[in-house]
Amino acid sequence: MTTLLLHHSDFLEHLTAPGHPERPDRLKALHAALDHEAFAALAREEAPMAEPDIACLAHPQAYVEKVRQAIPEMGLARIDADTVVSPGSWHAALRGLGAVCRAVDAVVQRQYQNAFAAVRPPGHHAERDQAMGFCIFNNAAIAARYAQRDYDMERVAIVDWDVHHGNGTQDIFWSDDSVLYCSTHQMPLYPGTGAVSETGAGNICNAPLRAGDGSELFREAFRERVLPAVKDFCPDLIIVSAGFDAHHRDPLAEINLDHEDFAWATGKLMDLADHCAEGRLVSLLEGGYDLRGLAVSAAAHMRMLMTA
Repeated sequence: MTTLLLHHSDFLEHLTAPGHPERPDRLKALHAALDHEAFAALAREEAPMAEPDIACLAHPQAYVEKVRQAIPEMGLARIDADTVVSPGSWHAALRGLGAVCRAVDAVVQRQYQNAFAAVRPPGHHAERDQAMGFCIFNNAAIAARYAQRDYDMERVAIVDWDVHHGNGTQDIFWSDDSVLYCSTHQMPLYPGTGAVSETGAGNICNAPLRAGDGSELFREAFRERVLPAVKDFCPDLIIVSAGFDAHHRDPLAEINLDHEDFAWATGKLMDLADHCAEGRLVSLLEGGYDLRGLAVSAAAHMRMLMTA
């Protein structure tokens, strides 16, 4: 078995305003990095289109319909101060849900050892009934619910190393101890959540970092808070909200990681997946807004996944 990469050209049709950091060039840079011969063994599939109802695993039907109605026939529209949609955004969002559910299928059915869904728009800021921070539907939350519904996964862990706290994922699972949510992130920073004291039903583990922190403190937070929490929870599946905006080049934050830090964290989570979850690990793209920083970090993440 090897690693599966899920992609689709529809993700490039989600257009945002000129100068907006969440832009199609992000995926173009990522795929250019993965065109290297080092990734020749990487399996690649086009993401299927999900039915809109799959979004209701994490969002109310009324919210899903509200998003559908907000998609413009031409031009751009805003559904949140930071979240822009275009005529192609609906299909892009549904392809994203199709990608993450297919990733779960591929890993749980043992077709591939692990999988990475290169999707946009990202998802971890999307709360139950509110689009936020470039995010429309919460891809990671829907993947977790899908794994529970279709494969009877009793415990799913979501580990989020995006530099911005995944307030949406935390919101959705706040009272649900069948899903563990662990996050490293810069604080204070958008969206303003993610304090250590935010623990939900005992299933929320936040490990905030301060502006200027780098590799040593990131790895310390992972070793002392995130990894023990995941090990104690012993999930049936690990989902990674893989944002790469904690890279030192990224313009939207001040954490000083390098690509090796993401590879290290990937390896640690793979070890836990082997220990608890029969190796089952699904990763999906969240943030990362410097094109070079995103490309080298995602490539390091993928190289580590391919060592399984």
